[in-house]
Amino acid sequence: NLLGSWFLVSFFAAYFSLQVIYARRAYGISPPKVSGPPDFERVFRAQVNCSEYFPIFLAILWQAGLFFHQGLTAALGLLYLYSRYQYFIGYKESSSGRLAPMYFSAGVLWILIGLAAVGILHFLLSHYVGINILLFSSL
Repeated sequence: NLLGSWFLVSFFAAYFSLQVIYARRAYGISPPKVSGPPDFERVFRAQVNCSEYFPIFLAILWQAGLFFHQGLTAALGLLYLYSRYQYFIGYKESSSGRLAPMYFSAGVLWILIGLAAVGILHFLLSHYVGINILLFSSL
């Protein structure tokens, strides 16, 4: 269900924000400061980076789900969120710990973009031209 994606993204965003609050308390960094010990800065950057990508992810997720296939899109969405969680945990530990999950989540996002594009193209061609491009994939 695509509505569940809003809940999950909200849950992850809240979790990541709470981690920043805990790190602020642990390292004595009060807002609006965003710099401090490297351990704090990594947690802060991980949260900001994830928050920057969530709107893009949700828009692409919904397009792929509405125009291509909800089940496949939901599975890829869960995979993306899990990889962003791994990104956050890896970044929290070390800067290099974020790299593998970052590349993986970017790959999943590109797959979702591709599915959305194919779904939208299929909709436009079938609706306005009468060509079903998805039939060609079954040949």
